Amino acid sequence: MKKNNLQQYFPMIRTRKELLREIGANPSLKTQFNTLKPERQQEFLNFCSGVKGVRLLYDSFFKAVMDPDRDPSRLSDFLSLLLQRKVTVVSVLSNEGQIMPDTLVVMDLIVRLEDGSITTVEVQRYGYAFPGQRAACYSADMLLRQYKQKRDQASANGTRMNYRSLRPVYTIVLYEFSPAEFHAYPGDYVHRFHQVSNTGLEMDLLEEYIFVPLDILKEIVQNNGIRNQLEAWLAFFCMDEPEWVLKLSENYPMFRKMYEEVYEMCRNLEGVMQMYSKELRELDSNTVQYMIDQMQEDLNRKDAELSQKDVQLNQQHVQLSQKDTQLSQKDKMIRDQAAKLNQKNTQLSQQENLIAELQNQIQEMKKLLAENPKL
Repeated sequence: MKKNNLQQYFPMIRTRKELLREIGANPSLKTQFNTLKPERQQEFLNFCSGVKGVRLLYDSFFKAVMDPDRDPSRLSDFLSLLLQRKVTVVSVLSNEGQIMPDTLVVMDLIVRLEDGSITTVEVQRYGYAFPGQRAACYSADMLLRQYKQKRDQASANGTRMNYRSLRPVYTIVLYEFSPAEFHAYPGDYVHRFHQVSNTGLEMDLLEEYIFVPLDILKEIVQNNGIRNQLEAWLAFFCMDEPEWVLKLSENYPMFRKMYEEVYEMCRNLEGVMQMYSKELRELDSNTVQYMIDQMQEDLNRKDAELSQKDVQLNQQHVQLSQKDTQLSQKDKMIRDQAAKLNQKNTQLSQQENLIAELQNQIQEMKKLLAENPKL
């Protein structure tokens, strides 16, 4: 069987026939594979056989490649480009120290940098599910955790808590499908936020945010090519077309090593199937929640529209009532004027009758005088 382009570049990739043979020979793996929908089976076979690149935005693959415990230089390099200064990841923080019990606040990857600042990298499929309010909760959670740690250390040392010892927290969000408002800026794929004053006074308020709409980045790269190392990193995360995998591997050798690691992972079909099935369960759950949230938002919007229409109808009803009143008043005026006109017509008729009677009397008197001149 002729190898595809990725198999030629990464010889550890197996053919579709080889994959199906192993799946068929392993009852447990075969059962898992058969529970997948046909399109999901196809996707699994495609990235394991190199027909398509691996979806590195899947949580398991992303963490495997970017795990600082295995190679801290990767995440350090990526964060240095995003934060626009040289940083070094020194440790990974656990999610167990969260202050807020909200189940939504579960961060993807939280690390401490060499200067003590804390950074979380969150990968979101749907931007709708990660609005600014949620990002603020993540940031607040990191800041409170740092505060608690500093407070406990001061208490253990018998010293006072010093707020100046607190370091910045950075919330970085990568959107696979970004919210609509980002598409008003089609030429921008990195949005940085921090608190500023209205006067220009500067204070270290610690919380900063970076939002990256990867769907916009893909359009930019497809039109203009990869122009810098940050675009290369982001393309590595979100572009799974074989031609882009090859371009990145050839132009940036560090990515070739990462792809090799991923395709070595894919040789463990049972392990990759478990990872993939877990991703799909979470994806389906998130999609259902996303659809529920969208439906609720649609209902809220329609309720607001109906309420607005009710207000408009009530206003129209008031206007119609006012017009009815005005018409009734005009009808009354017309009736009054008609009655007056009828009265005048009656008076005029009476006067005309009186004049006619007087004229008859005058004619009779003229006739009588003519017959009796002596009168």
